[in-house]
Amino acid sequence: MDGALVANQGYLLTVLTFFPLLGTFALLLLKGDDHVWIRRLTLVTSIIEFILSLLLLRGFDISTGSYQLQEIYDWIPSLHIHYHMGIDGISLFLVILTTFLTPLAVLCSWNSIHEHVKEFFAMLLVLEMGMVGVFCSLDLFLFFLFWEVMLIPMYFLIGIWGHGRKIYAALKFILYTMLGSILMLVAILWLSRVSGTFDLVAIQSMLSSGQISLSWHTELLMFLAFMLAFAIKVPLFPLHTWLPDAHTEAPTAGSVILAGVLLKMGTYGMLRFCLPLFPEAAHRAAPVIAVLAIIGIVYAALVAMVQHDLKRLVAYTSVSHLGFVVLGIFVFNPVAMEGAIYQMLNHGVSTGMLFLVCGMLYDRRHTYEIKEFGGLLKPMPILCAFFLFACLSSLALPMLNGFIGEFMILIGVFDSHHFAWASWAATGAILSAVYLLWAYQRVAMEKVTVEKNEKLPDATPRERLILIVASLVILFMGIFSPMFTHRMDATTTALLQQVSNKGGYQVGALRSRPAPHASAVASSAHELALRSVSLERQARP
Repeated sequence: MDGALVANQGYLLTVLTFFPLLGTFALLLLKGDDHVWIRRLTLVTSIIEFILSLLLLRGFDISTGSYQLQEIYDWIPSLHIHYHMGIDGISLFLVILTTFLTPLAVLCSWNSIHEHVKEFFAMLLVLEMGMVGVFCSLDLFLFFLFWEVMLIPMYFLIGIWGHGRKIYAALKFILYTMLGSILMLVAILWLSRVSGTFDLVAIQSMLSSGQISLSWHTELLMFLAFMLAFAIKVPLFPLHTWLPDAHTEAPTAGSVILAGVLLKMGTYGMLRFCLPLFPEAAHRAAPVIAVLAIIGIVYAALVAMVQHDLKRLVAYTSVSHLGFVVLGIFVFNPVAMEGAIYQMLNHGVSTGMLFLVCGMLYDRRHTYEIKEFGGLLKPMPILCAFFLFACLSSLALPMLNGFIGEFMILIGVFDSHHFAWASWAATGAILSAVYLLWAYQRVAMEKVTVEKNEKLPDATPRERLILIVASLVILFMGIFSPMFTHRMDATTTALLQQVSNKGGYQVGALRSRPAPHASAVASSAHELALRSVSLERQARP
């Protein structure tokens, strides 16, 4: 066992990772036509998984930036492969986000899936296992295994239970992702050959101490191999073309999980692997990556404005908003990086809610064409109210979750003296208000032009429960963001210190003045939002 590894710290991560698989085996024991108990068992399994994930908060030490709750065992000793699990301030809330969105995905599929019901919910649970495993793995081989495992159920979710050109969308999704995965696998095998282990912690320790060193060209090639896989997953412009098709044709649950969790695996991979393993290459490539992120922010926002398909419009918002996250990562500023991590969580909830609303509209009209809607506020006031709330969250209205993340990213970019980058990125925030509010106007506010829309039923109790839970989380994250950012501080500081020192930079040299503490910025954002509300009230006659 490598000297860099530590003693086991419990079994919570193992239980959390494989509990959905246990639920899958239980599903297989039920009859295929027993749809009621299949749905109930899946829902109970996903809720228990969420409750288990909350236990991570109890045992998490916010004062340290190292990996916590680690579990380490020899798996394949002859190949130096370990079963190594652990979390830090980056992965903690991504695990909780995964377990939070899965029950919502189950509930939104309650009445919309009628064929191969057992197989559908089994795929959801296997997908959850793969996603949690990706965020907890600290061995490169184990990470790659979970990375590939979670692709299979998503491929089937799109290809079997999707709509329209579902086979085309599923193949495009799997081919794009596999292309990046192959190159990442080559880089993983090369790192293993050089270091003699697949363990991430051990490899990081060897690189930091100088036990192993990479030439400039080798480091660049390794960085590009990892980066391509993660850029496709984000997706970063111009590798984004698979996403609108996958979102448009996927079932509602697939879109919620895809936007809420799977896309975050790309930005998570950049933080977990690209920056600490290849810091010098990351610094040198940062200007190009940041420019591509800004192009994606503005380009995707402009394309979203001209979409006639509501679900496709929401899909392009993901490309735009994830551009903010990538930009926040590659300015190497503590405030921007913490804002990027927080924005990953925000996007998962707010865009997930937008896709939930899209799915509820589709269940009633079996179309996503915006021209087929119009005037829905009259027959469906409750559903349209939640739709507006989700739009306001996504466009970063103060007091809601999206505002904090984008605010921190832009502050961090400005603080790093990238004024042009921040200015261009800010236009994306403005454009998001344009396309989201215009979409809401066309769906809800205009006159009823289709006779069917006059008698559409409003949100059912089940749908109201889903949307209320999502709305409460959005409001909670917008008001109490320091509860999240405090748990990221130590990890982001340690990561930036490692990347800056190894890359030939000093953290203080990245800017001419000290950056404000990220949690302090989040608190300032709250005060700014509250002050704006107070001024608005005072201005009223």
